[in-house]
Amino acid sequence: MTAENRTPPGREEGPLPETGTAVPAAADPVERLLAEVVEETQPAPVALHHDMRGRGAIVTGGSSGIGRAIALELARSGVHVAINYFDDGDRRTRARAEATAAELRQLEVNVLCRACDVRDPAAVNAFVDEARETFGGLDILVNNAGIARDRALWRMSDEQWQEVLDTNLTGAFHMIRAVAPIFRAQQHGKIVNVSSVHGIRSEFGLANYAASKAGLIGLTRSAAIELGPSNVNVNAVAPGYIRTTRLTDGVAPEVLDRARERSVLGRLGDPQDVAHVVIFLCSEQARHITGAVIPVDGGHLL
Repeated sequence: MTAENRTPPGREEGPLPETGTAVPAAADPVERLLAEVVEETQPAPVALHHDMRGRGAIVTGGSSGIGRAIALELARSGVHVAINYFDDGDRRTRARAEATAAELRQLEVNVLCRACDVRDPAAVNAFVDEARETFGGLDILVNNAGIARDRALWRMSDEQWQEVLDTNLTGAFHMIRAVAPIFRAQQHGKIVNVSSVHGIRSEFGLANYAASKAGLIGLTRSAAIELGPSNVNVNAVAPGYIRTTRLTDGVAPEVLDRARERSVLGRLGDPQDVAHVVIFLCSEQARHITGAVIPVDGGHLL
């Protein structure tokens, strides 16, 4: 409420502009003050997901798995989506990305699909600039790109350690650094980092992966503090065992059985379970949430 709309000094009585409650002239001055404070601090109605329509988003690693599910949910909300993939020379990688891009276009949004190595700052800056130009703006960043190179730490090579840290943590840093000037200038933005329950509680053979995901939680909180004054929300989700091709093809059945047993819900998650939480964090419904880490794990951490 602006100062012009407040009850002028000396006014005997009358309805408050929004509540319609009359305040008698003889009311206790403290009660009158409290009534005005309640009126002024009541939050305005917030937009729902449909008000995300027309915004521009980047989802790293958005061609498959959790990233694909997030990109599709954003597109269903009317958000223009840019996805990237790592060009490893395998034609199937590019084909998978192009197939996801085709699905996104069917939802009648603008789509950008590019090879971009998040470990390369120059490539990241070029990708962000192209996405912003293509969509006429940029409002959302989802850092989902990630890899795993599981191995007992005493057998882990320098390359296996560095590759995971560079992709999962430094890659997210490169992306956040690239969008930060945009979000700060427009005084608005949403960033969601896809961490993991293993960034909170690790397991055998995950030293590099757990370190990268724990670091991502630290990065989330630091970025929330630094970008908060610019009205930018920065949060993280921590998925548990999510039923993706990489999980079901690369993890032993007995490990998956133990994961189901540990989950208090008795099941693995689906990529959509993570995507729904991410979309919420990207919406104005989550406008007063920042620096949070939300497990999406079926109770795995309990």
